[in-house]
Amino acid sequence: MSASKNTRPVIITCALTGAIHTPGMSPHLPVTPDEIIAEGRRAVDAGAAILHVHARDPDTGRPDQSVEAFGRILPALKETGAVINITTGGSPFMTVDERLGPAAHYAPELCSLNLGSMNMGLYTMQARFPDLGRDWENDHLENSRNMVFKNTFSDIERILEVCGAQGTRFEFECYDIGHLYTLAHMKGRDKVGAPLFVQSVFGLLGGIGAHAEDVQMMRRTADRLLGDAYQWSVMGAGSNQMRIAAVSAAMGGHVRVGLEDSLWSGPGELATSAAQQIDKVRQLLSGLSLAPASPDEARTLLGLKGAEQVNF
Repeated sequence: MSASKNTRPVIITCALTGAIHTPGMSPHLPVTPDEIIAEGRRAVDAGAAILHVHARDPDTGRPDQSVEAFGRILPALKETGAVINITTGGSPFMTVDERLGPAAHYAPELCSLNLGSMNMGLYTMQARFPDLGRDWENDHLENSRNMVFKNTFSDIERILEVCGAQGTRFEFECYDIGHLYTLAHMKGRDKVGAPLFVQSVFGLLGGIGAHAEDVQMMRRTADRLLGDAYQWSVMGAGSNQMRIAAVSAAMGGHVRVGLEDSLWSGPGELATSAAQQIDKVRQLLSGLSLAPASPDEARTLLGLKGAEQVNF
């Protein structure tokens, strides 16, 4: 259902599986192609307009950024009618060449782009998940103490040039205030053009926090740097998810949820699907006399090229 003529449409993005959480953390995290496809269908049925897509090795559960892995899931997700957003973030442990491969090959309507290098501390999750069963899962958390997610200015420009040449637009993931300045810098050099889709990320260790003042500062800074050339969305990590979503909706923004960003549907309660999170977002929107955007409304707001122009 799309927003009515008298209601501002709010884009709900659903990040289906990601690369941060591991299978040992939740039996509901989708891993195999069939599981990821089923999760995407549930998300669209619940009201998501955009599906943010990662792939995983179906046997080990590790993030898999190969073109072949994405080829097993993209055609079926496209059939949902949603905007398909391919990650170029992949996993923090991958090279930029690995991370760029699927988006460069499939030329989606939208791909993600992290606007800077940063520390990304996942090791704090060890307190909740002291033994995940697979050695790689435990190492995945511990090794983040000494890990930098690398996206240099050169990396950013390369992704912009390769994907932009195919008509792909970007979900600009901004984990801190400096990332907004990088985006404004790229805009000032005509590397990117309006409408920009800014995804402000809150609550990951190494990036900006998740206080309401952090959210307000990100929005004020984006307004000052980008004016009316952008659409603003938020992602709150873990238990911050719904609180940050509510602040964004009240401030005129859009919302991202999904099991990539939070495994939970409530305190101590694992979400069996991101559809539960989307249902909660819809309740928030209804209380504010707002409604979810349809995929086509999202395409119009973000200036996307259309599903008929992708390579899958």
